[in-house]
Amino acid sequence: MSDRPVLARRGALLLPAVAAGLLAPGLGLAQQRPAPGRQRAPAGPPPTPAQTPLGNVDTLARQALVVDFDTDAVLLEKNADERMPPSSMSKLMTMYMVFEQLKQGRMRLDQELPVSERAWRMGGSKMFVQIGSQVKVEDLIRGVVVQSGNDACIVFAEAISGSESQFAEAMNERARQIGLTGSTFRNSTGWPDPEHRTTARDLARLAKRIIVDFPDHYRYYNERSFRFNDISQDNRNPALARVPGADGLKTGHTEEAGYGLTASAKRGERRLILVFNGLPSMRARAEESERLLEWGFREFDNVVLFRAADVVEQVPVYLGERRTVPLVGGRDVVVTLPKAWRNRMQVRLRYEAPITAPVLRGAQLGTLEVSGQGVPQMSVPLLAGADVDRLGLVPRIPALLGRWVMGS
Repeated sequence: MSDRPVLARRGALLLPAVAAGLLAPGLGLAQQRPAPGRQRAPAGPPPTPAQTPLGNVDTLARQALVVDFDTDAVLLEKNADERMPPSSMSKLMTMYMVFEQLKQGRMRLDQELPVSERAWRMGGSKMFVQIGSQVKVEDLIRGVVVQSGNDACIVFAEAISGSESQFAEAMNERARQIGLTGSTFRNSTGWPDPEHRTTARDLARLAKRIIVDFPDHYRYYNERSFRFNDISQDNRNPALARVPGADGLKTGHTEEAGYGLTASAKRGERRLILVFNGLPSMRARAEESERLLEWGFREFDNVVLFRAADVVEQVPVYLGERRTVPLVGGRDVVVTLPKAWRNRMQVRLRYEAPITAPVLRGAQLGTLEVSGQGVPQMSVPLLAGADVDRLGLVPRIPALLGRWVMGS
């Protein structure tokens, strides 16, 4: 049984990542100063802490979550599983349903949908569709994504399900299927309803699903403005203008919920997802979006342990036509860590040796285990990277005699 640290082995695959220059951690969030020329939001309720691997971080948000897109590592969380009114962030689920219709060929971007009186009369933020008119699907998408139009949501709901109540039932069914375990939708818009609830964690999952499942349509979330019916409206997402690499997703606000945001930003190979709710003002929402995303990019990094085709180890084979078989991960293995913690990471290989032939390519032969102070534990299966056939009878005899003589 082999059980030893990988870091002790020269040329271990994670060494280039671990040996890279370390950046000292920056100031804690509560210590940061606003960018020159920008004023902070008016004083509101005192901030309370969110949990991070680096310790508590104060935030005005009632609920908050920052996750790494690729590794799903949680960088910051505060009441992330608390059910909350999502307000217009609900429209992410509405658009998930619409994008799925497009992907399945049940709807076309150039298709025109009818505007009912109910859609026309819908209050709150509006795209300003006209009763009895026909509006192209692509315009309605921009009306929801950029302008946060409640009226456009009703048009989609009625076109897809016949009524908004039936559409909400379909939203709930699909939400359960994609893993939104804490969400209940009662309408397509996020209009206040005591039973209309979701969680910050569910919104982060939903944001990731939109980016992964509909890459051709995610681009709409990065559009800064849209003009319809001679009325131009700007995208309400403050991160688009304040955070380099930000490219979506959706704001929300009601009196009960406060000001919320689900946002994503990508820099180089890293993408973060941010969700928060309960901010006291638009300015506070804008400042918090910048503060938390910048903190996530600055304080954390992704460390590549190995790539899918990398050989982690050569393992001895008994009675095989080859003396060794390569161990591979079969997939890229990446962990997200605070930049100052790379030296804390410990990686160990565990496998039985020698392995008796025959060996089938893809069979699990061992595990790679990641641990360390404050480091999220991970166990990765290690697979045979090649087939190794068993020796024929005559070639096996010397090996069998050798083992017999040695008493094994």
